[in-house]
Amino acid sequence: MKSPLNILTLSTLFPNSAAPNFGIFVERQTAELASRADVNVTVINPIGIPPWPLNKHHQYKTLQTLAAHEEWRGLNIYRPTFTLVPKIGGASNPRRIADAILPLVKKLHRQTPFDVIDAEFFYPDGPAAMRLAAALNIPFTVKARGADIHHWGSNPKCRDQILEAAEKANTLLAVSEALKQDMTALGIESGKIAVHYTGLDQDKFTPVDRLAAKRALGIDGPLFITAGALIGRKNQDLVIRAMASLPEAQLMLAGKGEEEQNYLKLAEQIGVADRVRFLGNVPHDELPHLTAAADIAILVSKSEGLANAWVEALACGTPVIISEAGGARELVTSPDAGRVVEQNVEAIVGAAKAIIAKPPKQDVVRKAVAQFSWRNNGDQLLAILQKASGKD
Repeated sequence: MKSPLNILTLSTLFPNSAAPNFGIFVERQTAELASRADVNVTVINPIGIPPWPLNKHHQYKTLQTLAAHEEWRGLNIYRPTFTLVPKIGGASNPRRIADAILPLVKKLHRQTPFDVIDAEFFYPDGPAAMRLAAALNIPFTVKARGADIHHWGSNPKCRDQILEAAEKANTLLAVSEALKQDMTALGIESGKIAVHYTGLDQDKFTPVDRLAAKRALGIDGPLFITAGALIGRKNQDLVIRAMASLPEAQLMLAGKGEEEQNYLKLAEQIGVADRVRFLGNVPHDELPHLTAAADIAILVSKSEGLANAWVEALACGTPVIISEAGGARELVTSPDAGRVVEQNVEAIVGAAKAIIAKPPKQDVVRKAVAQFSWRNNGDQLLAILQKASGKD
């Protein structure tokens, strides 16, 4: 009888009760993997807590109340803490994570030996997994998602750790072909990198009667949505500024982040505050209906791997306006799917006007992501982990 594949999933990016949407795509991928026969998955989600007095900040006080071990939406998850040094401690985080969680990992490994470690974010998870794998003498894989390569790879001290983890890993994964090319440009061996596209719940993210959905929201003109954390890298300020040249349209911003107050002030200053709705953190189960109600989804980030928000919008039959970032052109292969534009207001306005003037049919837009599903995502990941562990 074939023995189960025992996987340790290491991810600093994972939902919790304080942030239920944080890294939800990692949770969905992991849940799909754990649902397979003859697969056991243990999730370790390290939680960074800074030393006193920074640990008294409300965001960290909430994190300190999380259960150290729980069943989270059917997954067996551990949330050990490590000492986080905000702003300046990025280069030391992999070591801090590995040192903090190694006793737990060794204990779990003695009880039920792991076959492979799967790190879900290239930095800091990858170099931390490298240390754990060496201690247990087992293989490990690492997935790149975008900012972990583009941001941390630009820091020499972090880049060296990324390259070392890449060299020692059994297999590397990238969320798009474009990100694979960026990894290769960084000095990572191309032959070790498998393109592993995100999954998608095709039954949840699906077209609706858009006119009826907009009426229910009290909107009768063009409606745009921008989903994602309100941070500088996502460039939501450009979308807000574009609204001044799109006087009939309304914009929904789904997400929270450090730029929220600045964006609220910007909307007031340019006179569009009455047409920009700040929705805050929208529960993921409510996002499909809002996305399907929108005429266009706009996300012109400075960098991405392959944004889940792009894929989800297209599945809803909502065309996208996105920047030349990551796997943008792997999704937008025709005008029906949307436009890939420069990161400036004029380009956003021009693309929005073109789509509004000639809106594509929802079912045609949806075809752009017909191949995306969590089943396909899980099939590929399981095959990669089986091969890495020698159990293929």
